[in-house]
Amino acid sequence: MSIKPVRTRFAPSPTGRMHIGNARSALYPFLLARHLGGTFILRIEDTDQKRFELGAEQELIDGLHWLGLNYDEGPDIGGPHEPYRQTERRAIYHEHAWKLVELDKAFPCFCTSERLGTVRQEQLKNKQNPRYDGLCRTLDSDEARRRVNDGEKYVIRFKMPKEGSITTADILRGSITTENSALDDTVLLKSDGLPTYHLGAMVDDHEMQITHVIRGSEWLPSMPLHIHVIRAFGWDEPVFAHLSVFLKPNGKGKMSKRDRADDMKDGHSIFLGDMKELGYIPEGVLNWIALMGWGVAEDDVMTMNQMIERFSIDSLTPSPAAINFQKLDHFNATHIRLLTTDDLAARIKPYFTREGLNVDEEVLLKVVPLLRERLVTLDDCLSFGSFFFKDNVTPAPEDLIAKGLDAVQSAQVAQRAYEILSAQPTISHERCEPPLRAYVEESGLNVNQVFGILRVAVTGQKVSPPLFESMEIIGREKCLLRIKNAIEVLKKM
Repeated sequence: MSIKPVRTRFAPSPTGRMHIGNARSALYPFLLARHLGGTFILRIEDTDQKRFELGAEQELIDGLHWLGLNYDEGPDIGGPHEPYRQTERRAIYHEHAWKLVELDKAFPCFCTSERLGTVRQEQLKNKQNPRYDGLCRTLDSDEARRRVNDGEKYVIRFKMPKEGSITTADILRGSITTENSALDDTVLLKSDGLPTYHLGAMVDDHEMQITHVIRGSEWLPSMPLHIHVIRAFGWDEPVFAHLSVFLKPNGKGKMSKRDRADDMKDGHSIFLGDMKELGYIPEGVLNWIALMGWGVAEDDVMTMNQMIERFSIDSLTPSPAAINFQKLDHFNATHIRLLTTDDLAARIKPYFTREGLNVDEEVLLKVVPLLRERLVTLDDCLSFGSFFFKDNVTPAPEDLIAKGLDAVQSAQVAQRAYEILSAQPTISHERCEPPLRAYVEESGLNVNQVFGILRVAVTGQKVSPPLFESMEIIGREKCLLRIKNAIEVLKKM
């Protein structure tokens, strides 16, 4: 490990919605910085203006805040190395690109896209790997400068050595040696004056004193070029870790943003905004994401503080991770059960109010302990508990008929239950269950028949939290009214 103060970064491009790949690329450097008492930075790499999406940056910021991955420096809060948007650092990249030209490590290229296209087609025709043919590489430096000063359109390319090799080190995969002849004279500064990732990220990591670069595996093939650029400047190299890829739930093929539609049908998504709407909580999502690429037990339930305490960059693994939404459900349900009653009440209340239900805070706090063990996602509170906040319920008539009974017999059961309950001064578990169980015994019916009719009458559904605890919260008057309405429905059948 470096003896320098640890500085890590999450450097996304605002080219689309925030997904679990982004989240993991932010989580690991966040955990490393917090574990070692370092600094975590948000940098927006927005130089790809063709793919730039309005609102994407804000979604990234909102996603980080929702997850609790709060950064110490960033575009919206500033810091000692601002600005933190690459489009606002244009002059810095221009200076560094020309510095490489002065060091004879790069060169201006004036080739048009038409010429480059023709060269590429010819190389493909001759079964050669497409690459820059080096036309401008040997231009006289004075002539190149004159053409630039005359306003001719140009890019700056890295002057890749033609001989030798370069050895790079990835902390997950070890040393990798690449022949320089296999590498291209890659564009570092584009004709619009903005850098490509290969220059922009390297300059910013140096300028912002980044000690550890944790990023997606898609950058692993570019790592030899990046190390060439870093060494051309004579800079210290950060520690690199390229994360494992996410595989589709079936384990076949890399997960794609285009898979969203099929996942949404099953109540899942790889996008954080969708996950929040689907009722997932950040604690569950983070725990799930953390274990996809971290060499700890797959069922380890960890809070943020526990993740920070245990995290080590050395324990990351390059093995591909299949996305398992069942594990997400498991972790989400587990973390829901770890929430305090007040916290969980605050989180599920919006789901009720969005349905137009009037939520009494005192009632909600009584409801939460009954719902907690049944929730996989927060929105499950509607299917299990909306009846608590309704004046009345409208059960499906057929659900009021118990198995083995007809409508008339079921009405008789409901009537007798009504009589027993109306004789009680309060509807509490202790007062109501004994006489109703006595009725079951004397009637020759079974518990499922009697309590099943009562459950549907009172809650409007066949599955609910414990019946008597629910009735006590609903209250005597509402329960009796609902049972009476159910009797009327049965009589009309």
